[in-house]
Amino acid sequence: MSEKAARKLSEAAGIADQLRRAFEGEAWHGPALLELLEDVDAATAAAKPIPKVHSIWELVLHIAVWDDAALRRLSGKKWQPTGPANFPPVSAPTDAAWNKAVDATKRTHDMLVKTVSALPDARLRDRVPGKRYDFSHMLQGIAQHELYHAGQIAILKKAHDPVRG
Repeated sequence: MSEKAARKLSEAAGIADQLRRAFEGEAWHGPALLELLEDVDAATAAAKPIPKVHSIWELVLHIAVWDDAALRRLSGKKWQPTGPANFPPVSAPTDAAWNKAVDATKRTHDMLVKTVSALPDARLRDRVPGKRYDFSHMLQGIAQHELYHAGQIAILKKAHDPVRG
């Protein structure tokens, strides 16, 4: 999208675009989440090359949790995932299970982007149920959260396989 076209977007559409870029690609900073996951198999995703650090798989599931939390909150629900709801456990580390996890994360993210792009800008000023901040702050935070974890994933890939990472 050109800079001129981006200036014409509603605020909600602009946030949706940032969410999409952080997740899918065309991010200013470098590779987005899905770009980093392109060559990740189940064994790499489940690996823990750094002790006491979440795996790539756990981070992907966690990202999906927070995209879902944003959708729940936008629908008026108070939702604060904690414990296993925040970092769901990884199922048996098979390629089929990994692909299923990535596909489910994509679907949740796509629904979030679609929902946000359809919001009226005034809705962004509404307070998130049970929080002291508004939806604009939360949604920008979701994009930042995805990029933060994408950076962790890039490091985990390098730690798992320093030659390819």
